Amino acid sequence: MTLDVFEWFSIIGTIAFAVSGAIVAMEEHYDMLGVFVLGLVTAFGGGIVRNLLIGVPVTTLWSQGLLLKTAVFSIIVVFVLPVAWIYHWKRSEAFFDAIGLAAFAIQGALYAAEAKLPVSAIMVAAMMTGIGGGMIRDIMAGRKPLVLRDEIYAVWALLAGLAVGAAHLQMTWSLLALFAATVTMRMLSVQYKWRLPRRKLHAFGGQAGAPVEDRKGM
Repeated sequence: MTLDVFEWFSIIGTIAFAVSGAIVAMEEHYDMLGVFVLGLVTAFGGGIVRNLLIGVPVTTLWSQGLLLKTAVFSIIVVFVLPVAWIYHWKRSEAFFDAIGLAAFAIQGALYAAEAKLPVSAIMVAAMMTGIGGGMIRDIMAGRKPLVLRDEIYAVWALLAGLAVGAAHLQMTWSLLALFAATVTMRMLSVQYKWRLPRRKLHAFGGQAGAPVEDRKGM
């Protein structure tokens, strides 16, 4: 039963992130190849980073035929959709992103748990699987990574990993409850703009807010 849930989380996350990457590529006016590259990177980048961190061969990606086909099909569908439909998706982007985050975080945590890794490694695996693809997507698109500037994001992936690792969640109902809780908390953080503490520092050597050129005497 756990294997079935594992596969469904993988499929859900793959669709959500492949579509996300494809839409970002189209917003940046990439050609068709660029749309496919960014969509696939978003869908599988987090899993590749996770595998590198926990010592799993990266080549295992090529054994995921179903997920690769799912990602390619999702990207094709988005590429040919009417613009109005894509804008409709954009209005719900945060929700689908939350679905992808939750699905991939739990998938990554289960992957690490099955490898008998400690809780700390399970948490890192959950976080990197959940946010890695999105970070690579934003960097390739020339954007500031969403996870570093938006509402609380990676924390929910870490907590999902903690739940899987510390509570040894394996039953279908408990994993589905964790999925729903992760999506809910992510959406609440979007709705109420919950953010982690932050500090802003001005450059040293001059008055706060002064242009860098002025401080250098230029």
